Amino acid sequence: MTLHPLAEELTAGRPLTHDQGLQILAAKGAELTSILAGAHFLKEKAFGSTIFLCSIINAKSGRCAENCAFCAQSAHFATDSPVYPLKSREEIVNAALEAASAGSSCFGIVTSGTSPSPGAEFATLLEAIREVRSRTTIEPSASLGILDPEKAEALAGAGCATYHHNLETARSFFPNICTTHDYEDDVQTVKLAKQFGMKVCCGGIFGLGESREQRVELAMTLRDLNVDSVPLNFLNPVPGTPLAGKQELSPLDCLRIIALFRYVLPDKRISVCGGREANLRELQSWMFMAGASGTMIGHYLTTSGRDRRTDLQLFQDLEVEANEC
Repeated sequence: MTLHPLAEELTAGRPLTHDQGLQILAAKGAELTSILAGAHFLKEKAFGSTIFLCSIINAKSGRCAENCAFCAQSAHFATDSPVYPLKSREEIVNAALEAASAGSSCFGIVTSGTSPSPGAEFATLLEAIREVRSRTTIEPSASLGILDPEKAEALAGAGCATYHHNLETARSFFPNICTTHDYEDDVQTVKLAKQFGMKVCCGGIFGLGESREQRVELAMTLRDLNVDSVPLNFLNPVPGTPLAGKQELSPLDCLRIIALFRYVLPDKRISVCGGREANLRELQSWMFMAGASGTMIGHYLTTSGRDRRTDLQLFQDLEVEANEC
């Protein structure tokens, strides 16, 4: 098999450069086809024909003090997003049991807000994580916002396998998206989670108005942080947010982004998550050919995902094996 030269360089141990990343994002026609084939080769070299499925529960929704311009849950914007307090331990655990029966072995507990609320709320989350650990084969994951050392240690002690915390975009573009906290707070949360022994799931969202250079910048930052897995989201504009009506990604742009991250992070798990239906459209099946090693099934935080049966049929048609995270 003749590989694209960029894939050959990676297999020879030479990491992708910033300029080579831009080359991927600008590729068209037969050049793009060759790059995608190389990304697929790199994915199979690391993971074979296996893809990894994950599910989440929106355990606490709305009234977030952060002003992330894409987010339906921000208290700064008037949206139709649901608002409710933290769900009970039983509700969270039951959702994990349902996710396990649907084939997911990575289950994310997600709450809105800057950071976990202390006291009874945080205690409930720790109890839920312990019970998910004891009653299922699922690896519990948490996405609770910015951490301090005490909370990171408590989560790890309760059995949280993975901490999910997206950087969202490049450092140089972040002030255009969020001004209520500093980018470095997010970076330090990633480092804290790793320090206390949790794996880190950390990615971003694309189509916010960032440049190609900034897409490469984010990929390089994640490589420097040595994160364990990378969720890639594509903007699905929410009415009432500052980015309502913004739709700048084509399906091929999404595939270029997936391929970029596979070339920058050849041995990491890369999952395509929110916005895939609206942005990839008829090319959803290509996400694995572009180098993705997994996807989220079921619903997202505030938007609906595809019917599980439709996704499971897609995996069968592609002759890939859905497996545990």
